[in-house]
Amino acid sequence: QVQLVQSGGGLVQAGGSLTLSCAASLRTFSSYNIGWFRQAPGKEREFVARISWSGLRTYQLDSVKGRFTISRDNAKNTGYLQMNNLLAEDTAVYYCAIGRRGGMDFDYWGQGTQVTVSS
Repeated sequence: QVQLVQSGGGLVQAGGSLTLSCAASLRTFSSYNIGWFRQAPGKEREFVARISWSGLRTYQLDSVKGRFTISRDNAKNTGYLQMNNLLAEDTAVYYCAIGRRGGMDFDYWGQGTQVTVSS
């Protein structure tokens, strides 16, 4: 059974930084794209960032460009979301997900981690 274990959330002041991690129990992790999503209270889940299986292509929500960086370390079976200059509106539960290369869907999801930004 594939598991994605997230870590790194917490409470931070506006302007601060956090790094989220997503560790996968999957030997073929390097064949999967990684996505990060978030869901704020009372809102629908939204896409935040995506990195291709190779790590060569990344995509980000416009509102996080220049502040968030998505990356991966295939040797560690782990994906990351580095978040800088956090804003109150970034407060949400963040989820990582992985999907097979060549596809757009995400097959496995992490448990979610709370990020709270105080203004």
